[in-house]
Amino acid sequence: MDKANHAVACFNNGCNCSQAVFTAFCEDLGLDKKLGLKIACPFGGGMGHIGETCRAVTGALLVLGLKYGQDNVEDKHAKELDYLLVKDFTSRFKKRNGSIHCTELTGYDLSVEDQLNTARQMDVFSTKCSNYVSDAVNILEEILSEHTA
Repeated sequence: MDKANHAVACFNNGCNCSQAVFTAFCEDLGLDKKLGLKIACPFGGGMGHIGETCRAVTGALLVLGLKYGQDNVEDKHAKELDYLLVKDFTSRFKKRNGSIHCTELTGYDLSVEDQLNTARQMDVFSTKCSNYVSDAVNILEEILSEHTA
């Protein structure tokens, strides 16, 4: 199963979007999947159901940090490369989906309980968010294939 399908299956089985995207890459990058689930957990619902940055995007940014991020404060090159890749990723995601903001992507403000409940009732997460998970993974794979660490 390819990473995008794996991530969508993970999402459909109860992971939030961030967890689904992040854990699709964890083992390849030397991180235990269970630890990856814990790390990405708070980003669900546009960061803890506040409706901000799309959780599929946050999962992807975690992957970029794990792969390219700086591991010591003197490594300015790694930090700058990671920031450039974040900009590249978000630009590509916006081009495909029009936004990186959960509220704009879902059409609901998940920080408002009534809207969150309506989004759940309307099955927004399955119908829209699974596509964002797949897009995030596919964009990540493009970026990872274009850059070597």
